Amino acid sequence: MSSMTALFLEDAYLSTAEAHVTGVREDGGILLDQTCFYATSGGQPGDTGFLERENGDRIQIAGTVTGETKAEIILVPAPGQAVPAVGEKLVQHIDWDRRYRLMRMHTACHLLSVVCPYPITGAAVSETDSRIDFDMTDTIDKAEITAKLMELVNANHPVHRKWISEEDLNANPELVKSKNVRPPRGQGQIRLVCIGEDSSVDSQPCGGTHVGETAEVGEIHIGKIEKKGKENRRFRIRFGPLPA
Repeated sequence: MSSMTALFLEDAYLSTAEAHVTGVREDGGILLDQTCFYATSGGQPGDTGFLERENGDRIQIAGTVTGETKAEIILVPAPGQAVPAVGEKLVQHIDWDRRYRLMRMHTACHLLSVVCPYPITGAAVSETDSRIDFDMTDTIDKAEITAKLMELVNANHPVHRKWISEEDLNANPELVKSKNVRPPRGQGQIRLVCIGEDSSVDSQPCGGTHVGETAEVGEIHIGKIEKKGKENRRFRIRFGPLPA
């Protein structure tokens, strides 16, 4: 398999990028030498958008997924699209408005894990209504949680990335907040997403895309807190102010 560079790991704001086709799978999936398209992983949906050919034609991309490993990123064309040739040069264009909403939401999920420091049992990021499930029994007021979230948003903490070795992660197991899922290993390094100067607010393994400052998240609120079992609470994050 040809090596592929995941450009979004270093620059989440890269919405276009040139690439060469390295392969086309039997199912139509397109492989590139480098990509700014994020693949579905860690609760965050994969990017959509299009590939622009040298003659101006477009190949619409309906989704992006991983292959046998997280390092293999597959762009999934919409039905009826033309098939590019191996070696062909293309320009990638992600649906930036959708991606940016997902970046804001994913960052908001990290902030919620700071406000609610409980083991995470599940999560899903979407454009309008994201959720995190916590292993907890406490009763918490959604207005109180919303206020604490907005304090972190309005403080405009920097959001940045940092790479550590797998040995460093082994020595600091508290960095992993998920109760059931562990960061993928075998690459030698683990990517941390950090919030605050010197990671003062938060630091946890994550391969997703995030905004550069917490103020970019914008106004958010906890729309609902649901009881999902004896020791599980589901928090739903939504954009906009808390309804009266």
